[in-house]
Amino acid sequence: MKMSPALLIVGALMVFWASTFIIVGLPAMTMKETPSAIWRPMAEDEREGHRLYVQNGCSYCHSLFIRINDWDIGAERIAESGDYVAQEPAILGSERTGPDLSQEGGEHPDDWHKAHFINPRFTSPISVMPSWEFLGEEKIRKLTAYVQALGWKQADVRVARQQHWKKSAVVAYEAGADANITWLHSQVPAVWRPMPNPYPATQAALLRGKRIYQEFCVNCHGPIGDGKGPAAAWVYPPPLNFTTLRRHLEANRYIGGIFYYQIMNGITGTGMPYFKKHLESEKIWDLANYLAVSFLGYTDANIEPRGIDASYEEDWRNPYHPPAKGGD
Repeated sequence: MKMSPALLIVGALMVFWASTFIIVGLPAMTMKETPSAIWRPMAEDEREGHRLYVQNGCSYCHSLFIRINDWDIGAERIAESGDYVAQEPAILGSERTGPDLSQEGGEHPDDWHKAHFINPRFTSPISVMPSWEFLGEEKIRKLTAYVQALGWKQADVRVARQQHWKKSAVVAYEAGADANITWLHSQVPAVWRPMPNPYPATQAALLRGKRIYQEFCVNCHGPIGDGKGPAAAWVYPPPLNFTTLRRHLEANRYIGGIFYYQIMNGITGTGMPYFKKHLESEKIWDLANYLAVSFLGYTDANIEPRGIDASYEEDWRNPYHPPAKGGD
């Protein structure tokens, strides 16, 4: 068979239509219109938010599906075709410059999202996401409503949890700094409160903690830990002023376990997210040491009760002493 222009055109069309059938036709034929167990219809604000999500190209950086090989934030449930019933267009995205958002609903309270959309650096200091402040407050509210719906019925449970704990957090904050700290510590299980930081606050550890603070914490809690970072104007209750912890050391000496638990688990209902999926264990302890040394002037690092030092650790004696009862 000789190659001719006609044969080339026919062959190209055959390849094109075969590819189209595999990429478009076959998925359309096998796509189920049966809603999944978590699906629910979108409310009007959520639908308008979805339109904004599509129009502004959010799918260029965020996907909306969890694959079977994913083990990251949102990977609590593998995506099903029934999750996307009645979404037009159902743009799932394939890039993950930012995190997958298919289970984002209820991960954060509404005010955190508002701060994040106005300037992502307010909540994630090293984020490469552009600012969406130009959308205006009303469109940001609708975009937030859509993001808070992602995960459908499971997201509704998480959003309700955020709203429930926000009420308690606001009451505690408005009762004053000392009452707020007492409430925050009361939410930490008793087993964590007398637990000292098991890692020495060496110079290297403090530098690692400082870098983590700058990458995750500084724009809420501020460069000097006073809770007056740029995000403070948008979240309520505002971020914690770490220096007020000086007069709230557990048994006047322990603080490491409390820091660890609240960094790991977050404080639901407030702008403080959990970091258990962002930071490995030692990074959380290093961050806890940095917070304690820099803003309290004291760390319980490596005091009793203690176990065997890790093999790489240098011989280190804790030079820090608890502040006076008044917090000085």
